[in-house]
Amino acid sequence: MSRPSQRQPVAPGLLVVDKAPGMTSHDVVARVRRIIGTRKVGHAGTLDPMATGVLVLGVERATKLLGHLALDRKTYLATIRLGAGTTTDDAEGEFLGEPDPAALAAVTDEAIAAGIAALTGAIEQVPSSVSAVKIDGKRAYARVRAGEDVQIPARPVTVFRFDLLGTQRSENGIDLDVMVDCSSGTYVRALARDLGADLGVGGHLAALRRTRVGPFDLRLARTLEQLETDPALSLDMEGAVAAAFPRRDLGKAETAALAHGRKLPAAGIEGTYGIFDPAGKAVALGVDEGTTSRALVVLNVP
Repeated sequence: MSRPSQRQPVAPGLLVVDKAPGMTSHDVVARVRRIIGTRKVGHAGTLDPMATGVLVLGVERATKLLGHLALDRKTYLATIRLGAGTTTDDAEGEFLGEPDPAALAAVTDEAIAAGIAALTGAIEQVPSSVSAVKIDGKRAYARVRAGEDVQIPARPVTVFRFDLLGTQRSENGIDLDVMVDCSSGTYVRALARDLGADLGVGGHLAALRRTRVGPFDLRLARTLEQLETDPALSLDMEGAVAAAFPRRDLGKAETAALAHGRKLPAAGIEGTYGIFDPAGKAVALGVDEGTTSRALVVLNVP
């Protein structure tokens, strides 16, 4: 009689998920917890339910990495629909007026290009009123749902690239397929809203797909259905640290000193870096403080 098999320990690492539309980031975490059999799963950053694409998840001890990942640059493919704004600045909101075919016909390709150029570079952007921005400690979307009139101040963001990939015109709208490469905190739906307002016809975000966040892109990503079939990590702990941080390799004496809680000499590396032992195992994240190095997160020190 065969003995029941015991569940193998889940290895730490990162999962890069290609999120499907209609799911919240929390929905993805809950599903992954069931797939791989551990509750120790968290996500870095969020994606709106309507959006698809790259969502980075940490598993087991790799959840310690999530708050230190440099995810301050993101790339999206999007469709902006000119013709009418919405209450949420995206396709899930209620329309604010009806498209005006005559006004749309007067919007030239040159005007669209000028409007996109004006929203490229360092700009001041007002986030959508239904965003997750906190106002006096409460999320803006929660205040909107409570019936409050929400006014969010503009804040600086950077749009590194805002490229027009294609244009489809009809009497009731102009669809712009675009690529946006931007800093964290930039709202692509606010770009859609502002472009439509600048052109005098209104606009909203019709579709959004995130193709890259920080160093992680769709080449690493798998759908939840693919994970169901093969629940393997996108990157193990060593691969994740090497992909996301500059590398510092220690000798035996330095590894022993770190294991006993002693500070190491500064590495001369700017910002957070990954610390590896002589066997190539990621043991900590570190940061220089003057002439010494401090361990920010201990990952695996014997």
